Amino acid sequence: AGLFKPGDRITKSGIYSVTHEGKHAETQEVTCVAGKKFPACDECGDGAQFVLVRHARHVARQDHFRS
Repeated sequence: AGLFKPGDRITKSGIYSVTHEGKHAETQEVTCVAGKKFPACDECGDGAQFVLVRHARHVARQDHFRS
């Protein structure tokens, strides 16, 4: 339920933990923005998996920064 793969639409902006198939890269944290799609990895393609670590609202969606 909380696991996303490349091509899935990002529904919540925030920090995501990403792991890679074949372990060619360490687990890392990345920022993903709602409305876009999770990207494929240049090395393992659709083998990357994303898990939301911490939701963060985009600054443009905050009342104090809408101008």
